[in-house]
Amino acid sequence: MLQIALGLFFSSLALCVLGTAVVRRYSARIGLIDQPGLRKVHHAPIARSGGIAIFWAIGLPLICGIAVAGLFAHKPLENYLPASVRVYLPGLAAHRLLALWLLICTLGIHILGLVDDRNAMRAVPKLLWQLLMAAALVGGGECIQTGGFRVLTFLDHLFPGGELLSAAASVLWIVVLTNAFNFMDNMDGLSAGVAAICGSLFFIGAVQTHQWFICGLLLLYVGAATGFLFHNFPPAKIFMGDGGSMVLGFFLAALTIRTTFYAGHGRWYAVLMPLVVAAVPLYDFVVVCLLRLHRGRSPFLGDTNHFSHRLTRHGFTKRGAVLVIYAVTLASGLSAPLLAQANGFEAVLIAAQCLSVLTIVGILERLGEHVQ
Repeated sequence: MLQIALGLFFSSLALCVLGTAVVRRYSARIGLIDQPGLRKVHHAPIARSGGIAIFWAIGLPLICGIAVAGLFAHKPLENYLPASVRVYLPGLAAHRLLALWLLICTLGIHILGLVDDRNAMRAVPKLLWQLLMAAALVGGGECIQTGGFRVLTFLDHLFPGGELLSAAASVLWIVVLTNAFNFMDNMDGLSAGVAAICGSLFFIGAVQTHQWFICGLLLLYVGAATGFLFHNFPPAKIFMGDGGSMVLGFFLAALTIRTTFYAGHGRWYAVLMPLVVAAVPLYDFVVVCLLRLHRGRSPFLGDTNHFSHRLTRHGFTKRGAVLVIYAVTLASGLSAPLLAQANGFEAVLIAAQCLSVLTIVGILERLGEHVQ
């Protein structure tokens, strides 16, 4: 099992490290260059094609896994695989259609991001396409398997229309997390690092519940995000662009939906684990949107009021600000995987820990006048 896990992680990491180096060379030819500007933190043109490497670092191993599951599902071919791998074939085969559909919908989000990176799109068409891809993931997943990509499926049996409420909540969650990581991509290494931390915490939760298929996908995800940091950690040599940040948010949102946090054991609060793990990007997303709306601006019109920008105005270097946000992301979500085993009192302590960290973030943001 350890060998398989290391193979998945390092294959994705290596693909992203090498792929990023390749796409960086050809960024100018395909028109994916980020020019300096008023709201930019860089002062020279930088390639904005890293999302291509991130997507394919996840996608290529996943395609290979789907192909292997289909090919070796037949008994005569099974014997060509080691016993340590054969034991996982039934589960992999059972999930391969869902995995393929997830990859197709993620590709749709990736293409949207690349189009936006090349020629900035207006907010409404961009949001509509995100909603369409999220709805396609939820609806298509339902055709493949009941509750395939729906959260809160226990609502199905509570009252009429519970399935529709579950589907709507799923679409909303996917779109919000997609944009949360997109908004988080405002400083070198920030979105990729936070994604790697969140993915690692979800991986711990999936291991505890023996959800090996989800574990494998999370390892690919964390490997891709970590590999990109080799080129993107401050000072960045390349940006991921929307073609990468939206992929990170969309893919992680889908995996949180597929992960079983609540299994009817009475610990209903286990379903809140995604909110605790992703508390920092969600907090930043909500606060920035509210600030923009309060000032009569579109929530999708960029500015420099993110937590990372405020830290730099406090005197932190860009690298220091990124490391602080890594730390608060880890501090707020580190206990989240314990929610599935926690009793009521322990769950309250975990929630209090998360809220305490967010309170510190809020205090840091509001010391002095930093809104611009």
